[in-house]
Amino acid sequence: MYSVADAMITRPRTLSPGCGLAAVMSSFAGDHFHMALIVTVGGRLVTTIERADLDPAPSAQVVAEHVGTLAGRTISPADPLGPVTGMLLREGRRRLAVVDESGRLAGLLCLKADGSGYCSDRSAAGRHGAGGDRPAS
Repeated sequence: MYSVADAMITRPRTLSPGCGLAAVMSSFAGDHFHMALIVTVGGRLVTTIERADLDPAPSAQVVAEHVGTLAGRTISPADPLGPVTGMLLREGRRRLAVVDESGRLAGLLCLKADGSGYCSDRSAAGRHGAGGDRPAS
């Protein structure tokens, strides 16, 4: 049985808690970016930000750590992949932050748009490369 750890991206792009919303918004400029991960220097996940969290746009003075939520957007690396895949498909979601028991970011679970599998470190690093994605199970 596969676990979330078997399918997650292990080196997702992150932003620091004090970064401004301009940095978060610019991350969403491309269509492959769906969730901003706000992480402390020590690796603790502070919040996740999705596009909907920025509509209406918060004040420019607000820092990233005060936007978004962790509720419903995190999962454990040990969780079984099959039920998680089913849940993502039912809920129409594609991203979940993967955190360990101490709240440290372990990775990002990234379901492909067609639901056929998960993005890999290789495909996330270079969207134009071939192969490397993991099948959904």
